[in-house]
Amino acid sequence: MTDSFFIDIDCIQEKKNGQNTFGDCFMSKRYPDEGRVIAVLSDGLGSGIKANILANMTSTMILKFIAEGTDVLKATEVIMNSLPVCQVRKISYATFSVADCNENGQVKIVEEGNPDFIHIRNGQVIENTAKIVTSKKFTNRHMHLYKIQLEPEDRLIFCSDGVTQAGMGSPEYKLGWRREGLIEFLLKEIEHNKTVSSTHLAHAVVREAELKEPGHTAKDDISCSVLYFRKPRKMMLFTGPPYYAERDAEYAKIFDDFPGKKAIAGGTTANLLARELGRTVTTEKFSGGSLPACSHMEGVDLITEGILTLTKTVEYLLEGYSPMPDDAAGKLANMFLDSDCIDIMVGTKLNQAHYDPDLPVELAIRKNVVKQLEKILSERYIKKVHVQFI
Repeated sequence: MTDSFFIDIDCIQEKKNGQNTFGDCFMSKRYPDEGRVIAVLSDGLGSGIKANILANMTSTMILKFIAEGTDVLKATEVIMNSLPVCQVRKISYATFSVADCNENGQVKIVEEGNPDFIHIRNGQVIENTAKIVTSKKFTNRHMHLYKIQLEPEDRLIFCSDGVTQAGMGSPEYKLGWRREGLIEFLLKEIEHNKTVSSTHLAHAVVREAELKEPGHTAKDDISCSVLYFRKPRKMMLFTGPPYYAERDAEYAKIFDDFPGKKAIAGGTTANLLARELGRTVTTEKFSGGSLPACSHMEGVDLITEGILTLTKTVEYLLEGYSPMPDDAAGKLANMFLDSDCIDIMVGTKLNQAHYDPDLPVELAIRKNVVKQLEKILSERYIKKVHVQFI
């Protein structure tokens, strides 16, 4: 893992009340070899299936163009000129915000129709100047292009109008929550927790927007995406005994010297590391759920049971619970979500118990569970994950 800065990005969404699907679409892709992240938030006209298709189409096209090497401005200009206009409402079938960011903090942002993004630095909002590009086909449609140099701890907040218009028409928010209300809320949240993650900040915005609505139910699709540029938060998970027992001490030292949070999944692994490091493992009396209880050891942030807990952690991450269940898997999932760069050391010594044909199917072998974990953390949660089989 490098010591370069990390782009922590996530998006939280809520469907319009009564709809079965999101009318907004968020897509992002990390390019590890380039140290680059591209993210798109599109808001389809209306709500439900039609809006979902329009927003998905827009996001997919933009990402595809950029992945093929098209400059972000050219890619979005093609989309802007291609999207039809609703004949009834005379507005675009989909609006969008695109951020193309590298780990040096250079960001290109293109917005068309969405609420203006918010740039926060040191507890203050930075106002950036846009270059305006007008559609060749629709003269009332304009793109705003920004080129920004981020500094460590900067945040960029993008949202659909379901956030800024939350509560519109109510006695307290006749014109909606608006950008000014959102900024005031963001500054308070960051002041309260200066290192709040993108996930937790986006959750807070979406939850607050819902609370602004009469009956606390979303009257439109609500989406908030946060990009947080900072030093990476590192984590290591050690699971399974190493294949060669004579290297136990070597791997125990690597684990102990790791400069970040540390977790162990598996009782055998925990006992092995305790033996090599000359420490003691103690286990909690109560599990707080159906999974085995957590254990404790000096110098380790979390110790859980192995395969069952890892499998349940994958399930929780796939479901996207918020908050996570209060059990061992929920604690491990939260640790993953609060980290950026995740090293996983996977011991490959066979444990015959996991090959018992009478055991349930979900007791997959450790390698397969870790591969699922790597996939969801890197693809869905945009984490940097490095797996080492030992």
